Amino acid sequence: MKQKLAHIAIVVDEYDKAIKYYTEVLKFTLVEDTKLSEKKRWVLVKPTGTDGCNLLLAKAKNEEQASRIGNQTGGRVFLFLHTDNFDRDHKNLMENNVKLIRQPVVEEWGKVLVFEDVYGNWWDLIEPALVQF
Repeated sequence: MKQKLAHIAIVVDEYDKAIKYYTEVLKFTLVEDTKLSEKKRWVLVKPTGTDGCNLLLAKAKNEEQASRIGNQTGGRVFLFLHTDNFDRDHKNLMENNVKLIRQPVVEEWGKVLVFEDVYGNWWDLIEPALVQF
């Protein structure tokens, strides 16, 4: 049997705001932006240079979903972004005034910091000691 995660949904308040943040600030690639109805779009972004799992930017359609924006995991780190160049990506976060939750540290397994995205979701940025891309 062969399986893989294709998409992870992130609940957002507005499609264009989310696309702008993930493509301009985090330097992700816009994979797809398809209008499904007057209120719904299918929007996928992914880290540049990878064919891995995409993020589905899913606009909240009711108060219950809106209440989860930025806190889909109850205050834990939600997503883990591996990089081949920690210093480059850390610099980019700083230049874009991205809020750091935990400053960079070097562990035996790699470099790591925790940042908060525009919605309040926490991310680990990690350069593994043995980069395998």
